[in-house]
Formats: sequence, C-alpha cells, structure tokens
Amino acid sequence: MSDLWAAIAIAIILEGIMPFLAPKAWKETVAKIASLPDKSIRGFGLTAMVVGLLFLSLVR
Repeated sequence: MSDLWAAIAIAIILEGIMPFLAPKAWKETVAKIASLPDKSIRGFGLTAMVVGLLFLSLVR
C-alpha cells in the first residue's frame, strides 16, 4: 500500500513541475487542450493509461 501512496506522491510532484517552471506556457497548453474535442482528449487519456500500465508491468 505504501508503494501506491509513493506513486501518487510522485505523480503529484510531476504534475506540479510545469506550472511551477513555466506557468504562462502551462496555461496556454491547458487552454489548447480544453479547446480539443472530447474524443481527442479521451484518446489521449486512454493512450496515457495504456502506456502507464505497460511501463508499470515492465518495472514490476
């Protein structure tokens, strides 16, 4: 269970890097993503999950 919490903590840290280092570019990127159709965003989300699962299976 502690591995899960460590993974969540690392994900939060990684999510915070861009807004901290380049807030203007981050806001522009988020605005561009928000303007994409839902289907494209879902496709990106699915791809990210599959890549994450594959990577997890490789490191475990």
